[in-house]
Amino acid sequence: MADIEASKDAEKGEPGLTTVVGASAAGTAFEWYDFFIFGSLTTVIARHFYADVGESASYILALLTFGVGFVVRPLGALVFGWFGDRTGRKTTFLVTISLMGFATVAIGLLPDYGQIGIAAPILLILMRILQGFALGGEYGGAAIYVAEHSPRPKRGLLTGWIQTTAALGLIGALSVILTTRAILGTEAFDEWGWRIPFLLSLLLLIVSLWIRLKLNESPAYKRMEAEGGARRAPYREAFGTWKNGKFVLIALFGIMIAQGAVWYCGYFYTRFFMERVLKVEVSTVDQLVLAVTVCSAFLYVFFGWLSDKVGRKPVMLGGMILALIAFFPGFHALTRAANPALAEAQASSPVVVVADPATCAIQFDPVGKTAFASSCDIAKNVLSNAGVSYDNQATPAGAVAVVRIGAVEVASVEGAGLAPAALKAARAEVDGRIKAALVSAGYPDRADPARINLPAVFGIMMIFIIAACALYGPQAAALVELFPTRVRYTAMSLPYNVGTGWIGGLLPAASFALVAWSGNIYFGLWYSVGFTLLAVIVSLIWLPETRGRDLDTIGD
Repeated sequence: MADIEASKDAEKGEPGLTTVVGASAAGTAFEWYDFFIFGSLTTVIARHFYADVGESASYILALLTFGVGFVVRPLGALVFGWFGDRTGRKTTFLVTISLMGFATVAIGLLPDYGQIGIAAPILLILMRILQGFALGGEYGGAAIYVAEHSPRPKRGLLTGWIQTTAALGLIGALSVILTTRAILGTEAFDEWGWRIPFLLSLLLLIVSLWIRLKLNESPAYKRMEAEGGARRAPYREAFGTWKNGKFVLIALFGIMIAQGAVWYCGYFYTRFFMERVLKVEVSTVDQLVLAVTVCSAFLYVFFGWLSDKVGRKPVMLGGMILALIAFFPGFHALTRAANPALAEAQASSPVVVVADPATCAIQFDPVGKTAFASSCDIAKNVLSNAGVSYDNQATPAGAVAVVRIGAVEVASVEGAGLAPAALKAARAEVDGRIKAALVSAGYPDRADPARINLPAVFGIMMIFIIAACALYGPQAAALVELFPTRVRYTAMSLPYNVGTGWIGGLLPAASFALVAWSGNIYFGLWYSVGFTLLAVIVSLIWLPETRGRDLDTIGD
């Protein structure tokens, strides 16, 4: 039925499938480009907008600002999902792309902390909120628009092009950043050149709007309107009835929480881990991420095509299970390949923090105002910034913390009650002594470029990316096929954006905070493992196979 209608539309001069897919994908890739620029420049942004807090705190705050854009995505999904189901797919994603472009260009124009103080991070957070709000409505509209135009036997293949836009957006972001940094030099780029990738969004916005204005409404939506579709209540029908509500829950817990855990671990946490923990040069990390992203771009389309042949469920489950198997051994192997000196030092001279547990904080302060002045906190802060794993050993109450590096012991300093200037001096003195002991024990300050096994690092990262592509490639088709046309935009957008927004968006900050709390550089992986394992269980038991469903008859 849908195939026949698509042919009729073509005869009437409606856009062909190539135009539909190309225009939808181009606009979505632009929005991902906007969103990923921030994630790729977290370290630079931390220095410009959170200049008055410590190194660890500023980095976590920048990660949380990155995550804020994801947190508000479910709200955007609810608002734009309602409009998409009530007023149409095309109008809604024209609004989302315009809002995203405005917010991104504005970030490139914001004064930093040194110019306007606390107002700088506040304005930055507001722009991230606008970005996330817009992206919350973008993905569902593009995926549905393509799916509702696609013939059933090729729905996975064609919606796979929407899935690959995330990779294309990241490729664009990294390419612009690398090119701008190479032209300006690292110093100038870090000072002011980081704004250029944001400002270029204005040109991309104009092109994307021009392309999308050529599109018409989707055939499935027009048929529903012709059959009396005005009598709709998207929220009540999507979430207030068990018939649709159960599939919202299955989509969230059987697919989307794994999507947030697997995809964002593969693309973003590997980046943060290499840059922040393994101390690999930023330009090298950018080049590696760009290389794996380029190689993975068409894997989304491949896995979408594969799901047309064997089913959505087995392909997505395969990606989840591969990720579960690879998480811990993969990151251990990444350390040995990217910074072998660090792996060797950890094996020969393990680090132990001997301290009163009552004086050791979690080392995580979302507002950046906690002093972390105990001798335990000062010692752990130095080790966290150095990317060094450590074990904890309890000592009697009141004792000053000691850092044991192999056979060498370095005493910390109790900073509670000290004036700010004295506390800063005490921290610097402890920092110098601990780092000197680490160097003597063979711990590297930076990863040695000559010792990085680039082919091995690339191969390890590709394993994570293949898992992410297998999960993400068929996902648009699977989500669209779960819900009827009347509530499709609303019903699929909410679980998608909760999974990617809350689980995925907060993954870097939460994982890094877990590392800082535990002292184990691999402990943050439990965040991804937990959510992925839950999704595997839910998917195995409750997720139906949806391949080949007629989109016009779902829910009848």
